[in-house]
Amino acid sequence: MNTDFINLTTANLANEHLCCIIRSKKSHQGIDAKRKWLSDRLNEGHTFRKLNEKATVFIEYAPLETAWIPIIGDNYYYIYCLWVLGAHKGKGYGKSLMEYCIADAKEKGKSGICMLGAKKQKAWLSDQSFAKNFGFEVVDTTDNGYELLVLSFDGTIPKFAPNVKNQGIESKELTIYYDMQCPYIYQNIEIIKQYCKMNDVPLSLIQVDTLQKAKELPCVFNNWGVFYKGTFETVNLLDVAYLERILKK
Repeated sequence: MNTDFINLTTANLANEHLCCIIRSKKSHQGIDAKRKWLSDRLNEGHTFRKLNEKATVFIEYAPLETAWIPIIGDNYYYIYCLWVLGAHKGKGYGKSLMEYCIADAKEKGKSGICMLGAKKQKAWLSDQSFAKNFGFEVVDTTDNGYELLVLSFDGTIPKFAPNVKNQGIESKELTIYYDMQCPYIYQNIEIIKQYCKMNDVPLSLIQVDTLQKAKELPCVFNNWGVFYKGTFETVNLLDVAYLERILKK
């Protein structure tokens, strides 16, 4: 097991691989957008720790107070992503990354760590069963099966913001809230825009570009949230097949 990990900083951000599956040698707008988003977050205590090679082995977390998600709590870390893919799976990398986050939280006097999960594992959310092996527990839920997982050190617990529980908006057209935290978002938006244009599907894209907007969102959110006919559908990025299933409802 390679134990050479590094943390991204404002000094090395421009030259480091961002650990997702995108392997473009040319400038990639999704990756460029991710770098810009990160450059504004790193000074807020955001942590991106990765294996020091071109691999999908990383953890990304931030102080809950400055994390772009509608969760209320004090003195917590929020885990956006913890991914280990390909040949690196099963070698202890995920355990090492989670242990680093826990140790970092304790060293900085945090009250605990939280993350978004669901009763049924979502493709674009980190593995909640893995987190539960470290003592994470469900402390809050939504009516459509999303869960807030928490590892508390002092007995305090965060919770979903009240606006999350609404799970509805006035607009009936396909509506997507997004930020640029994930490199895949840019290209996913382009796919959806093209499909909706070709099929005359009304589409509203709402970029979440401030912390306040993120905290006030009407749904659970990790970087993406989809509504249709006024009802919240998913935090998963959409391929055409998934989009068509939603539109048939």
